[in-house]
Amino acid sequence: MEPEYAVIGRVARRIWAIALKERYGAGERAQKLKYHIQTSGRSLHAQEIGFNDIRTTLQALYAVFDSCNSLHTNAYDEAITTPTEESVRRAIAIQLIINRELGLAKVMNPTQGAYIIEELTELVEEAILAEFDRLTERGGVLGAMETMYQRGKIQDESLYYEELKHSGAYPIIGVNTFLSGQAEQELSAERLTRSTSEEKERQIAGLAQFKQTHQPECEGALESLKQTARNRGNLFGELMECVKHCSLGQISSALYQVGGQYRRNM
Repeated sequence: MEPEYAVIGRVARRIWAIALKERYGAGERAQKLKYHIQTSGRSLHAQEIGFNDIRTTLQALYAVFDSCNSLHTNAYDEAITTPTEESVRRAIAIQLIINRELGLAKVMNPTQGAYIIEELTELVEEAILAEFDRLTERGGVLGAMETMYQRGKIQDESLYYEELKHSGAYPIIGVNTFLSGQAEQELSAERLTRSTSEEKERQIAGLAQFKQTHQPECEGALESLKQTARNRGNLFGELMECVKHCSLGQISSALYQVGGQYRRNM
């Protein structure tokens, strides 16, 4: 919900275009970044869950006005359960109403040129490039992971957010301010989406059948995948073929054999 997210897409596109052109010498088409936005799961709350659709709508407006290429709107009940068919339909309706009914959304980049948008773009780009420098000082992404830099930053930001939320310094309507005064209502079992034992067993049986059917091709596909990984080849293209005959667990195990499994330093 923070204002910086109103410009995150245009900042990403600017950094991407400059890096691809000046650092990698890429062509004009490669300099054009396409990106996906998903609304914030952190902003979904179990209290007054009906308000979550309002927050998601505002976040969707951020994304659409920032010219994202694709958008996923969260369902209001994801704070407590796997989305129901009804809540998913409401989440999709947010996008449909914006795209089909909201006149301003029919204009490309309607906030372009506004002072706050231009100023935020400069500030956010500066902050991101400064973060890149901090990663470089730590030996790049992998070097920073060894000292748990990224993990620590995420933990610090999460703690800061929780402190603001619980103190009321960051107002969240229906959660820490403008409370209804009514006791929390128990959620009925019908509103909670949970897999049944039969569904779980069916999934397990389906996986076993898949492995048995594709057993002749599986070993060769996994060996080809491992060889591509060792040679630093195009893993994505190889994975597209591998998933036709191998399960996710088999693929993960094969890649672990080649690259090992990450263990952070303590």
